[in-house]
Amino acid sequence: MKPYNREYTPNWISELKPNEIFVFGSNLSGAHGGGAARLAYNRFGAIWGQGVGLQGQSYGIPTMQGGVETIKPYVDEFIDFAVQHPEMKFLVTLIGCGIAGFTPEEIAPLFKEAIEIENIILPKEFV
Repeated sequence: MKPYNREYTPNWISELKPNEIFVFGSNLSGAHGGGAARLAYNRFGAIWGQGVGLQGQSYGIPTMQGGVETIKPYVDEFIDFAVQHPEMKFLVTLIGCGIAGFTPEEIAPLFKEAIEIENIILPKEFV
């Protein structure tokens, strides 16, 4: 695995460039009521009622449905999507580490493959 010597996701994102996508932790029902999901809904086009995938300038990864193992398939789907869309730059927030209650140490291994993908920007805590 090559070292991650690129930028990290900023701690606070208030605006996006046209090609940037805000990647946030969601719930399967798409009730974007708090945390990064609320920011995605209020500012970056997240759709109420859609819990997974690309919506406006945001991408939802469900984190509220159980343990870490239930999040992994959605992270894998996201990584595949990012690889298929190199024209987009994905700013991954600390998904699962707020309201969902996981630690960065629990979530970081899910993004191991993302470290080598140049259009996925990770928080320092996930690297």
